[in-house]
Amino acid sequence: MSPLHIRLSGMMFLQFFIWGAWFVTLGSFLGRGLGVGGTEIGMAYGTTAIAAMVSPLLVGALGDRWLPPARLLAILHLLGAVLLWYLAQTRSFDTLYMLLMAYALLYMPTLALANTVCFQGLADGEREFPKIRVFGTLGWIAAGILVGFLAIEETATPFVLAAVSSLILGIYCFTLPDQVRTSADTPAANWRQLLGLDALALLNDRSLLLVFVCSLLICIPLAFYYNFTNLYLNDLGIENAAGKMTLGQVSEVLFMLLMPLMFRRLGIKAMLMIGMGAWVIRYGLFAYGFSGEGVNWSIYLGILLHGICYDFFFVSGQIYTDRVAPRQLRGSAQALLTFCTYGVGMFIGAYASGWIVSSFTTEQRLWEQIWLAPAVMALLVLCVFALLFKDSTTETEQQGLRPAGEQT
Repeated sequence: MSPLHIRLSGMMFLQFFIWGAWFVTLGSFLGRGLGVGGTEIGMAYGTTAIAAMVSPLLVGALGDRWLPPARLLAILHLLGAVLLWYLAQTRSFDTLYMLLMAYALLYMPTLALANTVCFQGLADGEREFPKIRVFGTLGWIAAGILVGFLAIEETATPFVLAAVSSLILGIYCFTLPDQVRTSADTPAANWRQLLGLDALALLNDRSLLLVFVCSLLICIPLAFYYNFTNLYLNDLGIENAAGKMTLGQVSEVLFMLLMPLMFRRLGIKAMLMIGMGAWVIRYGLFAYGFSGEGVNWSIYLGILLHGICYDFFFVSGQIYTDRVAPRQLRGSAQALLTFCTYGVGMFIGAYASGWIVSSFTTEQRLWEQIWLAPAVMALLVLCVFALLFKDSTTETEQQGLRPAGEQT
């Protein structure tokens, strides 16, 4: 790896260590630590979705036209470190919700910004990006293992880990190289450009539009996994649930490294379909994976499917978006994808999953019925995508090259 690749990999590691430190176990902290119900857990997870709808488009436009993306990334993480520290101190759900909302407004835009920082420094994003993005997965794994090892899943301590990491990353981002801007790169902007709405023109491409719509829809069942799997495993009495959930990220590392080869062999449609199909299988395994006499192998298999679920759909979608978008709109395009997925999709999913968990909770949570709901949702999205999607890019682009006239 080149020195630049190493530096970008370090950025990705910390970017996802921060999120993985608190996000996975938030449901257990709220449900078992604070004793709140499924609806409140859904509301708490919904903060990231609301933030993903509100802030990434504006921040993406800023990163495209005014502030250098790495500098903007640094500022957001430094401010986020302060809010994470205060989150660790509160025990009131109402206060926690407000602080979590404020933090989410700062953090969610950094997902698209981190992608932009990477892509602007890579000669061949389709082949090089997975090798850098895999370090984000390693960061998530490291966070889960540490939280599980320290046995702090039902406490607020993960927020402290995230705060310290956010401070480190904020300082680190000031050392990253930024794309040099000229007057030609930053023309006078109108209100559409300020809000990042120029990227909406990309949705005239029917194939990209379908990818965005299906990405939004698949995030509804996705929310069930992120919001309730840790609570599910803890309800089953599985020790070190957060650590065991990192098996999913281990498989994510493997498939991330295989992605450049699979892109060439399978193409974008097959990659996306395999990713969606894996969600259907995973939730089916969760629904029927616990016999009551011990942990069934199918639960672990469902966790291990995360590599296919995430890489084949979400990372493929990010790469496809970067391929289709012109250079001056790539930051806004990635932000628009974040808006659709972690924004609208996860918002609907957060409240839908919370409502379904509450509806199937009597004296205990009825996990078999709960997991069947996202399985059916994912199957419907897969069928729609399989019937309607046709890749609009050329054969040359599918081999990793951009259209004529496009330069990275």
